[in-house]
Amino acid sequence: MDKKVLLIVVGLTIFLIGGGIFLVTRTQAPVYTGLDDFARCLTSKNAVMYGAYWCPHCQKVKKDFGQSFQYINYVECTVDVKKCTDNNINGYPTWIFKNNQRLEGEQTFQKISEISGCPLQVAK
Repeated sequence: MDKKVLLIVVGLTIFLIGGGIFLVTRTQAPVYTGLDDFARCLTSKNAVMYGAYWCPHCQKVKKDFGQSFQYINYVECTVDVKKCTDNNINGYPTWIFKNNQRLEGEQTFQKISEISGCPLQVAK
């Protein structure tokens, strides 16, 4: 076997073993249930998400909430520019909570839960 072929075989073997180790050791994101209740709780506590339709992070939040996003107080900053300007929205998404705490950028449900006090249900 010539050296080129041997190097290719060794390289592929290392790549495959490394990929296998990565797949086995990576942690899975928690799966949440009861997102309707979580979203309704956020709304009841006057939490507001500010975003823009073209923002990929906003799209991910909407996707993560799924149908439950309909219960979120959401301000589309491309439509309600004044509301976003008045609230000093500089990036998307931005969450503002009734205690004037802000979370800017894409956040985990866990972080939103901690700030808002709204409980999350984790699937078992």
